[in-house]
Amino acid sequence: MAVATPVREPRPSAGRPGGARDGRAGPGVWLWPTLLTLALTLYGIGSPQLWEDELNTWDMAGRSTGQLLDALRNVDAVLGAYYLLLHGWMGVFGDSATALRLPSAFAMAGAAACTALIGQRLFGRRAGLAAGLLLALVPAVTRYGHEARPYALVVLAVALATLTLLRALERPRAAGRWAAYALCVAAVGLLHLVALTALAGQSVAVALRAREERPVVGRFVLAVAAGVAVAAPVALLGRGQAGRQISWIPRPDLWSLLGLWPQLYGSALAAGAVTTAALLAWGERRPATRGPLLTASALAVLPPLLLWAVSHGDVSYFFHRYLLFTLPACAVLAGAGLCAARARGVVAAGLVALALLTLSEQQALRRPYAHFWHGVDYEGAASTVRKYHRPGDAVVYDRGEDYWRLLDVGVRFYLPDDLRPRDVFLAESAADRAGLWPAECPDPAVCLRNEARIWLVVAGNQPDPLDALPAPQARALRARYTATGTERLTGVTVALLVRRA
Repeated sequence: MAVATPVREPRPSAGRPGGARDGRAGPGVWLWPTLLTLALTLYGIGSPQLWEDELNTWDMAGRSTGQLLDALRNVDAVLGAYYLLLHGWMGVFGDSATALRLPSAFAMAGAAACTALIGQRLFGRRAGLAAGLLLALVPAVTRYGHEARPYALVVLAVALATLTLLRALERPRAAGRWAAYALCVAAVGLLHLVALTALAGQSVAVALRAREERPVVGRFVLAVAAGVAVAAPVALLGRGQAGRQISWIPRPDLWSLLGLWPQLYGSALAAGAVTTAALLAWGERRPATRGPLLTASALAVLPPLLLWAVSHGDVSYFFHRYLLFTLPACAVLAGAGLCAARARGVVAAGLVALALLTLSEQQALRRPYAHFWHGVDYEGAASTVRKYHRPGDAVVYDRGEDYWRLLDVGVRFYLPDDLRPRDVFLAESAADRAGLWPAECPDPAVCLRNEARIWLVVAGNQPDPLDALPAPQARALRARYTATGTERLTGVTVALLVRRA
C-alpha cells in the first residue's frame, strides 16, 4: 500500500476517515486548526514574564552579528540559527516580550496546519481536521507558542518535513518534492539537532512505500544526507559544547520514559485523553489503515525511544521539551481514533472534552510566572528602580552562585532603554567575552566611584540583602554605604544604598 495515499471509503460512510461526510475539498481542513492555534497562542502572549532561557535569547539575539557569531563558537551553537533569525526579527519588530514570542506563536499555528494536512493524507479529511484541532488544544502547544525559544519552530519544521515526505512518496519521481524534503531536514537540524531523531519515524513511511516503489529508499537516503550535511557544522560545534551546557539533564531511567507524556503535553489529563483517542485508532483493523497507523505511530513513539537509548552515554538529551515535535503525530493518531467511532458527534464531543479538561492549565499559562521553575519578579524590580531613580545612580547585581537567575539581564530588559545605571562591579560583559557569563571586577573597592546612591538587586529575600553578595563586594559596600530602603518581591530583593557622610 502507498503510505502517503489517504484512506478512502466507499460512499456513503457515516463518520469514517475519508468518507463522504468529510466535506468538500478546500482550506477548511487546515484553516480552522490554524486560526484556533493562533487565537490560543496570541491570547495573553505577553502576560508571563520572560524567564531565564528567554532572557538568554534576548541577550544573544540582541548582540551585533559579529558578537553573536563569536559567541556561537563557544556556547549555544545548536541554537545559532534561531538566534540569527530572531536577531533579524528584532531589528524589524522590536524586542518587547510579545515581539520576541510572536515567531513561536506563528510557528505553532503553522504546525497545526501541517498536522491537519498530514492527518488528511493518512486518514482522510475529517481525521485531519480533528487532528489539527486536537493539537491546538494541547496546553504545551500554547505554552511553547508563548516562548521565545526555538521549540515551536522545531515542531513546525518536523511537521513540514513529514508533510513534504508524504508528498514525495506520492510522486517518487518528482525531484522537486525530494528537494523540498531535504530543505526541511536541514531546517530541523539547524534549529535543534535532537529533532533529527524524527528521521527514525519517517523512515518507517519510506519502508512501507518501498514495497511498491523500491527507488524511494535511495531518494530518501540522498535527501536526508543532503539535509544533514547542511547541519553538520552545527553538530560538530554542538557536540563539543553539550557536556557543559546540558550536563544538568539526568540520565533517564524507565520511570523517566513513562513520565514523559504528562510533561510533553503540559497536562496529565491531556496526555491521558489524547493517548486514549490514539489507541482507539488501532481498533480499526482494516487493511487500508494498517500502513497509515504504522507510520503515525512510528512518528510518535520512535523518537522518544531512540533519544532515551542514546541518553545513557556521556551526555543525556532526554528532556520533554526536546520532544515536542512528536505532538503532531500523536494528534494525528488521536484524530483518526475519534473518527473511527461509528457514533455521530464523537469528534465534537472529544474536542469539547479536551478543551474542558485543559481549561485550568490554559488559564495558568497566562499568569506572570507561568514560564518559571522558581518565579523571579524582574518587572517589579525594574519598576522599583525606575520609580525612585535619580540621575547618577549606579547598580550592583547579584552574580553569585545563583547567576542562572540572570538578575542583571532581567532587570535591564524591563528597564526603559534610556535608563541604564552604571553596573558597578561589571568588568567585562558577556557579549565582550563571547559567552553567556560576564566577568566582575577583581577588586570591588577599586570599582566603586563614590556614587551617592547604588541600587542593590539580589536573589531571594534575605534579612540583610548584602549577605547575598560575595564577601569582598559586601565588605566594600558596607564600608561606604548604608541601606535606606528595601523592597522584597517574588524571588528578588531591591535595596537602595546611600553613601555615608
